[in-house]
Amino acid sequence: MATLVHELVWPDRVVVGTVGSPGSRSFYLQARSGRRLVSVALEKEQSALLAEKIDEILDHLMTTDGNPFSVPSSTPIELVDNEPLEQPVEQQFRTGTMSLGWDPSTVQLVIEMFPIVEADADDRDPFDDADEERDERDDTVEPSEMVVVKIPVGTARAFAKRTREVVGAGRPLCPFCATPIDPEGHTCVLPDGF
Repeated sequence: MATLVHELVWPDRVVVGTVGSPGSRSFYLQARSGRRLVSVALEKEQSALLAEKIDEILDHLMTTDGNPFSVPSSTPIELVDNEPLEQPVEQQFRTGTMSLGWDPSTVQLVIEMFPIVEADADDRDPFDDADEERDERDDTVEPSEMVVVKIPVGTARAFAKRTREVVGAGRPLCPFCATPIDPEGHTCVLPDGF
């Protein structure tokens, strides 16, 4: 079966946001193009890493002689988006893997997101010897769908900034043990009996 591709090129809006309170937040990448809205669930760590890697790519592109792609060094003020996620948030899928690339022909960053894919236990041969070498192609499972979002450099810089802010807006960390402090309280367990 062919993979269903949800592609948003030059979207009107692309942000990472959360649903829920600190300590039980769910993270989503949400992209809108016209009336089409796609929301994909992410882990907090995936969100943070995505922002970090986008900034790395943009910083690298800025060092190209003469900055031919006009990569901004900071977030253009007109692209700042502090609005919450659009409601209702209807999850397309939970992200398993992502890839990040650069398309010089359109001067856009390309984010590809794939759902978590698990091999169906019913498809496995019960008599297959685990010690035998297996052909890697037998274990490859095509994803049923994917999301592709292509964004220009200014939007990418704004996206990364907002994502870092959203990730950092969680529970404060204990200054002694570095674990998150819950709203109900915190019992700090320090090493060596302190």
